[in-house]
Amino acid sequence: METKINLKHILFLDIETVPEKQSFSEVSDLKQNLFAKKTKYQRKDEFSPEEFYERAGIWAEFGKIVCISVGFFEISNKRRDFRIKSFFGDDELKILNDFIDLLEQFFNQKHHLLCAHNGKEFDFPYLARRMIINNIAIPEKLNLFGKKPWEVAHLDTLEMWKFGDYKHYTSLNLLTNILGITSPKGDIDGSQVAKVYYEDNDVERIAKYCENDVLAVAQVLLRFMNLELLKEEQVIRVS
Repeated sequence: METKINLKHILFLDIETVPEKQSFSEVSDLKQNLFAKKTKYQRKDEFSPEEFYERAGIWAEFGKIVCISVGFFEISNKRRDFRIKSFFGDDELKILNDFIDLLEQFFNQKHHLLCAHNGKEFDFPYLARRMIINNIAIPEKLNLFGKKPWEVAHLDTLEMWKFGDYKHYTSLNLLTNILGITSPKGDIDGSQVAKVYYEDNDVERIAKYCENDVLAVAQVLLRFMNLELLKEEQVIRVS
């Protein structure tokens, strides 16, 4: 597909989320009831709310962010590098504020874009909702109030792949496979993130997984633009 997007103007991102508490029993009785009502149609009769709680991280009302990974291109006449950085840990407030600091310092202009796979349905609204819950002002790039569709500075590789077919969902893993891109999936997948966080206490492992997804999204966009994929030596992970 043809596009006039300037790669240097894009901040690629991915988030990893977990249930706000390790177990359903740690959640207040009121919130247990609210969770049961919220997930009634997803659960149907197959799972009790307690059995379904391991999936609570997908809802901003019942989950929290433990990692935000970002990536951006640095392009000169001689080089094209892709830098990746992660904000992660147990302090969601700090993670969000650190992300906002980067956003407002380096990607705060009108021509700057945020890009994620399924970002419009998940990453972008999840970030905004958790910011509200944490009493943080939503940065301009995530604040959609009063904006017309063409004023929203968001790119979504899933939406681009749909070509207007709104019933069509394609995972990032499948998309990378069919496009000849190295799979972003390493030793864990999204369903294991909560276990790695709560049982293994290994948020750094989660950050590496998240960074791989960011790189995969950038590679997918390059393929969409019919550009050469990044080589390993062009990827710089910033601590």
